[in-house]
Amino acid sequence: MMKRALISVSDKNGLIELATELNNLGIEIISTGGTANVLVRAGLPVINVSEITNYPECLDGRVKTLHPKIHGGILAIRDNEQHMKTLKQLEITPIDLVIINLYPFKATVQKSGVTQEECIENIDIGGPSMLRAAAKNHNDVTVLVDPADYAHVLSEIKSSGNTTHDTRFKLAKKVFEHTAAYDALIANYFLTQSQSAELPNNLTVTYERVSGLRYGENPHQNASFYREALPKVGSLTEAKQLGGKELSYNNIADTDAAIALLKEFTEPTVVAVKHANPCGVGSAVELLDAWTKAFEADKISIFGGIVALNRPVTRAVAEAMKDVFLEVIIAPDYDEDALTVLTAKKNLRLLRLPSVAEPIKKGELMLKQVFGGLLVQDQDTDVLPQNQYQVVTEVPPTTAAEADLLFAMKVVKHVKSNAIVLVKNLQTVGIGPGQPNRITSAGIAIKNAGEKAQGSVLGSDAFFPFADTVEAAAAAGISAIIQPGGSLRDQESIDACNRAKIPMVFTGMRHFRH
Repeated sequence: MMKRALISVSDKNGLIELATELNNLGIEIISTGGTANVLVRAGLPVINVSEITNYPECLDGRVKTLHPKIHGGILAIRDNEQHMKTLKQLEITPIDLVIINLYPFKATVQKSGVTQEECIENIDIGGPSMLRAAAKNHNDVTVLVDPADYAHVLSEIKSSGNTTHDTRFKLAKKVFEHTAAYDALIANYFLTQSQSAELPNNLTVTYERVSGLRYGENPHQNASFYREALPKVGSLTEAKQLGGKELSYNNIADTDAAIALLKEFTEPTVVAVKHANPCGVGSAVELLDAWTKAFEADKISIFGGIVALNRPVTRAVAEAMKDVFLEVIIAPDYDEDALTVLTAKKNLRLLRLPSVAEPIKKGELMLKQVFGGLLVQDQDTDVLPQNQYQVVTEVPPTTAAEADLLFAMKVVKHVKSNAIVLVKNLQTVGIGPGQPNRITSAGIAIKNAGEKAQGSVLGSDAFFPFADTVEAAAAAGISAIIQPGGSLRDQESIDACNRAKIPMVFTGMRHFRH
């Protein structure tokens, strides 16, 4: 039978109701600081922790519960005779129920203008210690960290005087997840405050579940969607769904790929993605024209694809899109008339993300899981080093070609390697993704472009080890080339370009994407 509960919570939701029920069940309540004051004002009998420890709270409240009379009462194994004998000798009363949630560190670091001192003061010390102690001793102690669990625990106590072992185990598991996430959040905060560019020896990450998913990449795979504990501006986790079916695993992966590419552009732009690869990208003065370019870039591949736009969707754009089968549309906003048009398609997932085109900040990390490990690197936020490139051919590119070359390299960054992208008038006209060799990727891009290859520019994510890609480009009528350079055989490609009178520029920056 439960006899004593310790309550110390930052989140006061449901506190009075819970404590009232415990008091009615004859369970003695001990508490600290602000929680004790709330309970006393509600007319509930409370024993202050300082009465148990015979020590006052000190150091501005930093030390309250770090005492053997608290931790001994939590950690003692009830069927261990020596433990119980020790409790009796030291006049320690067992604590059967521990109800704690922690200082609001996450909310504090998210506050505008918050100081480092304020953040550090909101690192809880005693709370995690008591939670971990109670979770460790879950055979005898019930521990609550989430107000959502109050009702279930009260129901069990009312029914039998105690909780079941299964409930205590589940609650202990929840506690260790919670304290691990709390510590990881603190570690990441210190990482962001560090002046060192080195990655840590021990990388701790914490994510919160946004939703369960029907399945993963395939129906036989279980899956959920998580977000970083401190949400990132402009990330898919911050989008609001306005209509359509729930997002699937593949919808989320593909939409994230579309957003990542969209962030490369400031002018009105539309990005279409299929299976994580761009299939159509267009920029123009008007968003409707940008949509037309993206759609006409590859009318076949866009079927069942994802579309991301960096301007609010108007009725005219919605009318143009409505007859195309799309899985997801994401944009900073939608006119009311546009929503009326698009929500008429019941299965079309509509997402609003005002910061969809917000660039990714330098210093953000990219994580990629491998079996049994994790690859970590900086995000690829640059297109050209210092926004410059080197003309390596006798003929320089025209001003119009320069704009298309930069556009091509922005898209290349987001196409699986080996990547070849053809662009004409700020529109992709051919994309060759993810082939084992570059000439095959070039062949796919040229074939997809058809007649539009004539006069287009070609972008590559890596250098040409042979002249064959240049020769294929010349045969297709391509007017300029952009690539990183850096091959031992660069001169072969330069010579091939000079023979064909094709301008070629080197960026000195590779953009592999695996």
